[in-house]
Order: sequence, then C-alpha cells, then structure tokens
Amino acid sequence: MTITAAFVLFAVTWFMVFFVVLPLRLVTQGDAGETLPGTHASAPADFRLGRKVKITTMWAVPIWAALSAFILWGGVTVRDIDVFGRMAPLSPAPVTAAE
Repeated sequence: MTITAAFVLFAVTWFMVFFVVLPLRLVTQGDAGETLPGTHASAPADFRLGRKVKITTMWAVPIWAALSAFILWGGVTVRDIDVFGRMAPLSPAPVTAAE
C-alpha cells in the first residue's frame, strides 16, 4: 500500500466514522425548548464540533489500522471475491532452468 493509498483509506474511514458520531447525543433546539429566530427546531442546541472530532479520531485510527493490516496481509485478493468468474485464470509461474 502506498502512502497515498493509506492516506485516502484513513480519510474515507475518518469521514465514515464522523458521520456515525455526528448524531450521537444530539440535543436539538426543539428538544431544549429554546429555538432561536431564523433557525429550525431541529438545529443543534449545543454543538461541540471539537469533541466530535476527537471521538471520531479515537475510533477511526484503530479501525484504519485494522483495515490496513487486512489489506497488507494479502490473504484475500480480488480473485477470491470474483463470484461470477469473470477474471482470467492465473497463468502458471514460469519454470526456470535452475529448477
């Protein structure tokens, strides 16, 4: 895995975890009973972005590490998930004279 691929995998993992963390413990202005003029009742009453970012990072790093280890392990390849058999069979390894 290249550095770029690792970064892209981390970014995708981080944002997926972020979208899961965003609605957790959400208190809307309607729930709090203090709707500000010009806002919807479903707007957050006390939005703590910094806390959500920290929680997201704490969960995204181990998930990313597990995904990276699984990818680098190489035990599962694209050919293993080719359920329709559309990929060409592997060609045998060339035999050299030394063998």
